Amino acid sequence: MFENFPAWWDTLALLEKIYWGLAIPFTLFFIFQLIATFLGGDVSDDGSADSDIEGDDGIGFQFLTLKNLIAFFTIFAWTGIACLDSGMSSGLSILLSLIAGLIMMSIMAGLFYLISKATESGTMDINRAKGGIGEVYLTVKAQRGNIGQVQIKVQGALRTLEAITDDKSDLPTGSVISVQDVINDNLLLISKN
Repeated sequence: MFENFPAWWDTLALLEKIYWGLAIPFTLFFIFQLIATFLGGDVSDDGSADSDIEGDDGIGFQFLTLKNLIAFFTIFAWTGIACLDSGMSSGLSILLSLIAGLIMMSIMAGLFYLISKATESGTMDINRAKGGIGEVYLTVKAQRGNIGQVQIKVQGALRTLEAITDDKSDLPTGSVISVQDVINDNLLLISKN
């Protein structure tokens, strides 16, 4: 095929030229996309619009995305080439190509939807500390006398968070405490346990 490309290209029918014209670039895009996805390079974290859209959890199942369109045209073209090479008519090859492309788009959309539901955001929700037991890291003075620090397990990880207390005595380093409330979404209200 590539030894005498112009002669090979001239022997193709119009529909075959269309299929090959789609197959080559979209296959390259598909391979690049696949490699970037596995290497983690498919989502930029630079605050661009694409990053904001892909990182947004507001939309669930997305059928028309760039990834799905690349997959559609890749499978559409290769299915068409295979159908024509096997002797099928032009109409049947177009129909089967469309069906195969749509099936591929559905599979890709479903997979990316399931993957997006399986990931965690990694952002700590301080409200999950309520009711938790921890240990004073930096002394917390009585009756909100200062802002100290406590170490407490939140969402499976040990965290050092700022805390105050309404207790009548200081809570020195090493005291076991429990979290009563969260103030202003960033400060724990604790008491001796």
